[in-house]
Amino acid sequence: MDYSNVQIAELLVRVFAGILFMLQGYDKLFHVKMSGVINTFVQDADRYNIPRPLLNLVAYYTSIVEFIGGILLILGIFTSYTLYALGLDLILVGFAFTYMSPMWDMKFVFPRLAMVVTLLLMPEEYNYFSLDQLLTKK
Repeated sequence: MDYSNVQIAELLVRVFAGILFMLQGYDKLFHVKMSGVINTFVQDADRYNIPRPLLNLVAYYTSIVEFIGGILLILGIFTSYTLYALGLDLILVGFAFTYMSPMWDMKFVFPRLAMVVTLLLMPEEYNYFSLDQLLTKK
């Protein structure tokens, strides 16, 4: 069977997801800054009695994982572990937004979730154009 189209599809989904995550994390880390990210959620967190250290931990985790995870996805290195970390990121974001506003708009989160799940379900031989493949070739 010729896997070339599926391998290219995997590459497109992985790189596109990586770009989205990397730029989101970059914006949070370098433009908005962590204090701005945290300040965005302080009022809601206080209203729902969410401890400030937990808010800080989640804000730092999501921002760093999105930035570094995006870069790793683009390069295709440590792909499985990166997808697990980004999956946890999406669970935390989904839980936080739903807890604070049950009717929040999922238009930015759902496509990322769909791409992460798609990549997790793809067999490893489809991940051909990546540093993972290059480093594990025998």
